[in-house]
Amino acid sequence: MSKKDLSFSFLAAVLVTVLSYPTVLNVAENLTQARQVLISVALGALTIIGLFTLHFLERWVRVLWQLGKFIVVGGLNTFVDFGVLNLLIIFTDITSGSKFSFIKGVAFTIAVVNSYFWNKHWTFEFKERKQGEILEFLAVSVVGLGLNVGVASLLVNQIGPLWNLSPILWANVSAFAATLSALASNFVGYKFIVFRSGRKKGQAT
Repeated sequence: MSKKDLSFSFLAAVLVTVLSYPTVLNVAENLTQARQVLISVALGALTIIGLFTLHFLERWVRVLWQLGKFIVVGGLNTFVDFGVLNLLIIFTDITSGSKFSFIKGVAFTIAVVNSYFWNKHWTFEFKERKQGEILEFLAVSVVGLGLNVGVASLLVNQIGPLWNLSPILWANVSAFAATLSALASNFVGYKFIVFRSGRKKGQAT
């Protein structure tokens, strides 16, 4: 594993640990603080263990390393999205309505900026900045933003809490469903439009 991969792997694990805590704090509010911290630390540990495992398996299936990095970046983006969202919920006590749609959009936008950096410089190792690259990335991300905020808002504002879930927990369930929709859309767009293999240099296929 190169120094770059090692540095990014450990940084991802640290960020997952830190950014998962606000979500754990809201979702697992009945647990003790020690257990909440333990869950966040465990998520960070699983991140680094998973990456090292996939890097080991890469010697037989080369695509696993890039796939593993994409999954970790996707997970990190999810924790950025959820972390910011739950911090805003904690500070504003907003869990529904048009204001929820706004803070969900803020959280997702910050996650998109994080996604661009990690996917460009680590997942796809896209060396050169080409004309229109950012616009392509933003276009794909805007579609993801529409799906993300739209699905979350639909579930929160139109359907409302199901299965006797609290408003905070339902907001997170809705955000998770929204994230899956955006993740699928963004993967296709980033892989085949923004960072498609024919436009990369120096990367093994």
